[in-house]
Amino acid sequence: MATSETANSPPARATPARTRRALPRAERRNQLIRATIKCVAKKGLAATTMADITTEAGLSTGIVNLHFKTKELLLVETLRFVTDEYKQGFDKIFVDKNSADLEIVRAIVNYDFSPQIVNRNKLAVWFAFLGEVKARPIYQKICARHDNDINQQLGALFASLLKRSGNHSVDVELIASGYSALTDGLWLDILLSPRRTSTAIAREVAWQYVSGIIN
Repeated sequence: MATSETANSPPARATPARTRRALPRAERRNQLIRATIKCVAKKGLAATTMADITTEAGLSTGIVNLHFKTKELLLVETLRFVTDEYKQGFDKIFVDKNSADLEIVRAIVNYDFSPQIVNRNKLAVWFAFLGEVKARPIYQKICARHDNDINQQLGALFASLLKRSGNHSVDVELIASGYSALTDGLWLDILLSPRRTSTAIAREVAWQYVSGIIN
């Protein structure tokens, strides 16, 4: 028979270990990917180990292996996560069909240099894949489709703006590619030289490029 103290005791709280085990599969994967982003930002692709990731995530190697059989697979899914996240945010800018083209361009520039995008850890993942020769084919495989879609959307946007201004002599594909190259360079500058290139300065540089073409 339970004593009065036992009967009136509040239900036991779930321990952190129980809470960790109870996480849904998708959330667990995201937890591991977020830990991988931090590790890659600190150590790079080659130097990051599964032990680093498990320590950062606070999980056992067995749980990591349950979701990602190899480090290479986890790295690939980490790049895919960062890339998909960017594209989803970019596409949202085009959802409001009532927005004027110039408003959309301004929103794109603001998005590209928002805290969500210029997160140093996420930028480090992008450039880690670009900077390591063996990882570049993976980058191309995952990012090429998104990059092409974005350039097409930018090209159509610039074409509409230039048509209204009466300027038909400019190659909009080159303008779109130029904007993408510019943002890549500014992101790298923010990552490597944050004191020299602040987010505000980078945003203004991008806007000057765009406004100089469409005005």
